[in-house]
Amino acid sequence: MWVSFAPLEYLVERVGGPEVQVDNLTPPGADPHSQELSPARVADLAAADLVVYVSGLQPSTDEAIEQAEPAVVVDTLDAATAAISGEPNPPDPSRDPHFWLDPIRFGEAAQQIADALATIAPEHADDYRDRAGALLTDLDQLDAEYAEALSGCAGATLVTSHEAFGYLAARYGLRQEGITGIDPEVEPSPARLRDLAAIIEEAGVSTIYFETAADPAVAETLAADLGLRTDVLDPMERPSDPDYLTVMQSNLTALQDGLVCDQPR
Repeated sequence: MWVSFAPLEYLVERVGGPEVQVDNLTPPGADPHSQELSPARVADLAAADLVVYVSGLQPSTDEAIEQAEPAVVVDTLDAATAAISGEPNPPDPSRDPHFWLDPIRFGEAAQQIADALATIAPEHADDYRDRAGALLTDLDQLDAEYAEALSGCAGATLVTSHEAFGYLAARYGLRQEGITGIDPEVEPSPARLRDLAAIIEEAGVSTIYFETAADPAVAETLAADLGLRTDVLDPMERPSDPDYLTVMQSNLTALQDGLVCDQPR
């Protein structure tokens, strides 16, 4: 079974357990946005029992899946765009596909995967759904911790080096402002930096966040110019040693330390 990048690897391993072998199309240290797939890898996809990806994040993967026509495909974009009663409207996934930073939507994807695995191996269907249920419990707890920790932060401005945290911001009522847009490789214009400096001053922002795998130079320069501190948020696009829950806890600590909120938390 193949997945397209790290968060989905975690998801399939948690739900699939010992009954599945998971391979990641994005090797350690690689950027999933620019990942290119070899003809041999396309052949692997054609022979796979299951492929899990999110369409729109990795164009080469989208093309390879269309070409290979694997037996069973789960596009977790469905979780990113699902209408959830009483929940905030998600960002446009064509601009921000990072739905896994919203624990509730990540849980939607877990259920998608459990259903797909049950179709492939019905003899293990109860195991898959039990594991998905256990993961949903973990994700609900994580969501509760975020909601409590950020309860006084509705409307707080979250300044990031690129706009990868729209789903997280929507879930917890934050206002995301990126130095660049969704593509971290695009240099911000002087006009954008001037506009952002005005937003930062008006909102009383104290911290600019950069991502683990991105060059922090622009964020650090802007922070130094404005007398602000910097901290790190991990969008989990690239494989890392800690698991999903550990990284999300680290992100929450960084948000608690750096956001300027109107009410005590």
